[in-house]
Amino acid sequence: MITNNGDGDLSTSLAKSINGRGHVARIGSRPTEEFEHPTFAAGAVLWRRNEQGELEIAVEHRPRYNDWTLPKGKVDPGENLAGTAFREILEETGYRVELGWLLGYVHYPVRKRTKVVYYWTAEAVDGYFEGNDDVDDEVDELRWLSPKKARKSLTYPLDQQVLDAALELLALGANRRVLLTRHARALPRRTWSGDDDKRILDKRGRRQSEMLVSQLGAYGPSAVFSARPDRCFDTVSPLSQAFDLPLTVSSTFADDQVVVDVPAAAAALKATVGQRKVSAVCSQGAAIPAMLEHLFSESGIEVEDVRVKKGSVWVLHFKDDQLLGADYLASALPVK
Repeated sequence: MITNNGDGDLSTSLAKSINGRGHVARIGSRPTEEFEHPTFAAGAVLWRRNEQGELEIAVEHRPRYNDWTLPKGKVDPGENLAGTAFREILEETGYRVELGWLLGYVHYPVRKRTKVVYYWTAEAVDGYFEGNDDVDDEVDELRWLSPKKARKSLTYPLDQQVLDAALELLALGANRRVLLTRHARALPRRTWSGDDDKRILDKRGRRQSEMLVSQLGAYGPSAVFSARPDRCFDTVSPLSQAFDLPLTVSSTFADDQVVVDVPAAAAALKATVGQRKVSAVCSQGAAIPAMLEHLFSESGIEVEDVRVKKGSVWVLHFKDDQLLGADYLASALPVK
């Protein structure tokens, strides 16, 4: 993960890397409390394969600063970080993307505030860049370059090291992802007299489900799955509707079923991807840690703290059936 070591230099590492696997990155539920007077932004290392199958990296020129940099921009009111990264890349480059690995963040002082920029890898899916000669325009030129040329073109050492971290992860060859989501907050069990599977989301839970549309949608899921309880279905139903995706309800991912046969549930989780690149799966608070611990153990990945806050997402990166690493997004709610 990428962090700043406090003296203005960027340090990079693969968190808990074991034999080329085991990258684990996180965004906490209250990132505003981790920095002094923060201003948040998000961006990505934008990449694609050319007709020869060679990796290309996008670098952009900003006339206002006369520099070459990576796409990024400030969080707008009401946005989460993943949604910001998706929007900013589209606005600055014209490309619609699918987010991949969470690289981490860089931070540095800007006047009396702390600028904090979270980065992902992002694959260009479609679109094209339209140049603008207006010096006040944010970006007037975009170049697709080989990794070596892209690194040399970047003006800032921080951007170069962000690119280095991205290239290390892209080299792992992840080709499938599962967005494992815990259901949003529901009415308390102690006050619910009916069938527990019918327990509905509360006001905060409905807001979480709405914000998961932009967070999960930034990864480009092609199918959505839900455990049996209504609170799971209601958490990902807005995502399904927003992107016109099929939503399959399955008892396989419910708490009472997973504990009976954890390996079978973990195998079913991987099978949700199939020929797709990305699937979203909504499950419960006991099932998710059980499946994660099985998958981590199976892949030789050590994770000390498997948190599963309500409305949180574990982004699982696979190469075929092999788990390479995971990212934890504790909340989809807006960054304040």
